[in-house]
Amino acid sequence: MNKIITYKEFEAVDIRVGTIISAEKNLKLNKPSIILKIDFGEKIGIKKSSAQLIQNYKSKDLINKQIAAVVNFKSIQIGNLMSEVLVLGFPDKTNAPILIEPNKMIPNGGKLF
Repeated sequence: MNKIITYKEFEAVDIRVGTIISAEKNLKLNKPSIILKIDFGEKIGIKKSSAQLIQNYKSKDLINKQIAAVVNFKSIQIGNLMSEVLVLGFPDKTNAPILIEPNKMIPNGGKLF
């Protein structure tokens, strides 16, 4: 059973929209990934993330795509990269991530509510 949380607990997770400005394959990891640089606007800035997206995305196709990410998790070391945000997605039929994207352009840094 899923743990029931309060709205206040939900609000503690800071989910923002950002635009991918750089995407490069990282084949040096056990599970190959794409290193993303994401622009979250003036207040948050540009953050890096490592995401296992190779199964469904080409690096060049990610540029200028808006995505959702958690921006207030503690940074973690993933191979040779310090990942600063957690990019969000849902699993496809093979359990590979499909990114969460707004269906209209939103100013970078917009907070999910």
